[in-house]
Amino acid sequence: MNQYFITGATGAIGSALVPILLQEPQTQLTLLLRAKSAAELAARMETLYQFWQVEPGDVPVRQRIRALRGDTTLPDFGLDAADYHQLRADCTRIVHSAGNVRMNLPIEQARRSSVDSAKHILELAVACTHLEKVEFVSTVGVGGRTDGMLPEEWLTTPRGFHNTYEQAKAEAEEVVRPAVEGGLPLTVHRPSMVVGDSQSGRIIHFQVFYHLCEFLSGRRTFGLAPEFGGARLDIIPADYVARAIAWSSQTSASSGRILHSCSGPALALALNPLRERVRKDFARAGRRLPPVIRLPTRVFSALLSGVSMLMPAEARRAVKTLPVFLDYLATDQTFANHRTQELLAAAGLSVPAPEHYLERVLGYYLTHAGGKAA
Repeated sequence: MNQYFITGATGAIGSALVPILLQEPQTQLTLLLRAKSAAELAARMETLYQFWQVEPGDVPVRQRIRALRGDTTLPDFGLDAADYHQLRADCTRIVHSAGNVRMNLPIEQARRSSVDSAKHILELAVACTHLEKVEFVSTVGVGGRTDGMLPEEWLTTPRGFHNTYEQAKAEAEEVVRPAVEGGLPLTVHRPSMVVGDSQSGRIIHFQVFYHLCEFLSGRRTFGLAPEFGGARLDIIPADYVARAIAWSSQTSASSGRILHSCSGPALALALNPLRERVRKDFARAGRRLPPVIRLPTRVFSALLSGVSMLMPAEARRAVKTLPVFLDYLATDQTFANHRTQELLAAAGLSVPAPEHYLERVLGYYLTHAGGKAA
């Protein structure tokens, strides 16, 4: 019997993974969720059940999911001794996908989220009696400001980072690397920018990509828009990442490997055509769009700082994140994924082309968010 311990089930990747794992009738899941009380834990689980379309009467499925109230940043995840002991005794597979995706946290907070969590996951892995595999979710962002193609391997070259999220994730990889080289059966997964399901567009939270689409539409900047030149954006559907993790968790073939769940150089989206596509879909959905005024990036950034003072508070807060995107897109970087594609071919997994799912992803957002990123 597969006994999974999963962190990050409320995130884009974790929430896509759980239904896939539950397709195997003998699989049981233990989910670690943050909650201030047992009542809040139960409420969070009901929200997840609704997203997974698991009805209250579907008792057999619900009986295979156990929720624990804890925090990956705390020793033993903040669990009591009995729960942690049971976890060590039962767990056969670990999927660590929890993390704070805010890019502008103070570095010590970012390290607590990424580095401390990594240490605690390793402590559990070493202590588990029947451990078979660990799946560790990182990000292609660990490449930081490195120009060129990011390889599917450990990174040793000194480099700068766009933000504290990238830096802390890179440091977390350095924490797990010695354990992997020492024989721990662990796979590092580096997804790019995660979007909704490739078939339905569904996603549990509207995060980075959807904020970026609001900016691309021009709605938050009064039509002011930077010139992107040849900049490209690498996105990947949540279900592809989840299926890669699910397959990897069941095989030793991926142990010690670094997998890039991304579109890769061939399928990354050029931003100028993406902007036109976003504006077309927004307009078709009835969103009012201002005319686009294209400006050099430096001029755009300077003007936006002044224009933001005229915006409502919510829009002003959102605009403050735009320099993070512009800084990221200024790096001439792509992500290699040929080794990953070769490995995942054995599972029948191929990278979907964005042109095949982008309409569904944007359509779901426009229908369910009212055009506003959550």
